[in-house]
Amino acid sequence: MSVLVVGSTNLDISVRVPCLPAKGETRIGSGISSQYGGKGANQACAIGKLGGDVTFLTSVGDDHYGHEIMVYLTRMGVKTDRAKYCKEHSTGMAIINVDANGDNSIVVVQGANEACDVSYIRANEECFKTCDYVLLQLEIPIEAVEEAIRLAAKYKKKIILNPAPVNECLDKSLYRLITYMTPNEGELRIMSGSGKGLDEDAKRLMELGVEKVLVTLGEKGARLYPNPFQPISVPARKVDVVDTVAAGDCFNGAFVFALDHGYSEEDAMKFANYASAIAVTRRGAQESLPAREELEIF
Repeated sequence: MSVLVVGSTNLDISVRVPCLPAKGETRIGSGISSQYGGKGANQACAIGKLGGDVTFLTSVGDDHYGHEIMVYLTRMGVKTDRAKYCKEHSTGMAIINVDANGDNSIVVVQGANEACDVSYIRANEECFKTCDYVLLQLEIPIEAVEEAIRLAAKYKKKIILNPAPVNECLDKSLYRLITYMTPNEGELRIMSGSGKGLDEDAKRLMELGVEKVLVTLGEKGARLYPNPFQPISVPARKVDVVDTVAAGDCFNGAFVFALDHGYSEEDAMKFANYASAIAVTRRGAQESLPAREELEIF
């Protein structure tokens, strides 16, 4: 069994602030650090560190950071031999403000992620033939995500779409090909176009064709809407939160890893909740993701 992750790779620059700045407001930061990130890379790394068989399609700059990140991911168990090194753009970057409660706000500069395009996806069609699950996000060009969905469906693979950062331009005719859509509450509201509450918003996405909706609820856990419509809720593990960066990516990677290893949906949600509970107790993105041994002890 194996997972194909298609998505972004970034260098994350994190700044600690007492509270997140409001519009037009300046805040004094208490520290700055750099880590490896990007939603695609985080999710691939989460699977790799858990011991999963994961291949990663991504585009990075043909620069120091791009090569360094790929070396790191390879050490974490991710297959990066299909990665694209772009001479026209530098490696993508994310500027992250993290407040005293561990909450964050993020600005992403795409950089080389723009070159993770339709032609690159098509050139790696073979990867879609040989995997079992395809995990996607929305930090690369939307046309590339749509092409990846079509290729995954062509080979009858299970498709998990984490709609972050939220993008309403995704072709809604492709919703019927998605096995799981995994938004948070805000993303669910926007992607559904409903805004009538969790149940109604999830129902709307399913009416648009999504097979199952899995909503991440932060400290409240997660809720799965299967078909027939009988929601399954799993509570979060209570921990002292240090940093929520990559918590959602950790959940998505761990959930797909668990499904790929034969877990039931409910048990996969519990597994993913435990993994993300560990991640939020540590600073950073990929550095915070747990290894399988840590998770079993936890």
